[in-house]
Amino acid sequence: GAQSARNIRQESAKSLKKIHQKYKKHKAPHGAAFGVADELSKAFEDGSARALKVAIGTDAEERVTSACNLLLGEEEVGSDFASRSAKLMRLDEILEEVVEAGDRALLFTQFAGWGHLLQSFLQQRWRQEVPFLHGGTSKVQRQAMVDRFQQDPRGPQLFLLSLKAGGVGLNLTRASHVFHIDRWWNPAVENQATDRAYRIGQTQRVLVHKFITTGSLEEKIDRMIREKASLAADIIGSGEEWLGGLELKQLRSLVSLEDNP
Repeated sequence: GAQSARNIRQESAKSLKKIHQKYKKHKAPHGAAFGVADELSKAFEDGSARALKVAIGTDAEERVTSACNLLLGEEEVGSDFASRSAKLMRLDEILEEVVEAGDRALLFTQFAGWGHLLQSFLQQRWRQEVPFLHGGTSKVQRQAMVDRFQQDPRGPQLFLLSLKAGGVGLNLTRASHVFHIDRWWNPAVENQATDRAYRIGQTQRVLVHKFITTGSLEEKIDRMIREKASLAADIIGSGEEWLGGLELKQLRSLVSLEDNP
């Protein structure tokens, strides 16, 4: 029941905290990511990991795919912030075209810690305000952000939102681009977020960009979602419960990183 789920989450958090501390002082972020993936893989070798497999597997994405900076305990954006990530370099290229064209864009991420780092990077890069709407944003601040983006001719061109806090209940039709910077297990959640730009009143063509790191958990999530697309209603449904049906071997393969040429 609910209590059992909470216990699993608590045990998962303790396991992940130990792994995080072990690789926190890593000099190379990619080395840290591979180290965490290796530790998680070893954890699944233990039969006792069965009860924790969904909790660890779900939470591991933050540690492995898009949070090398968090692994290193970074709290500020350095000069090499974007150069260490092919994903960010590609995002920068596309945003340059968006900003120069005078368009507006929504950028979704599922991790608040990563979002704050990304917000700092984007504001430094484009020398303009980039609001970040997340779970800690007050109702008043939330409405002010939306109004400025929607109605102010001089308002921000880029609007960063957490997937769950900003993925429902908003009308953001000024956007002509939607970016999903990291992937989530449930495509319905991503689709709801994308729909923020497809509300009544939208007169522009909207381009949707989904970023995937090759050889990572993100690529495997994308592959699994596409493979199950025809059976989504039965297998994936509206949540992430389908993860519980994975075998340990499947989940171990899911969190491992691949060194693609």
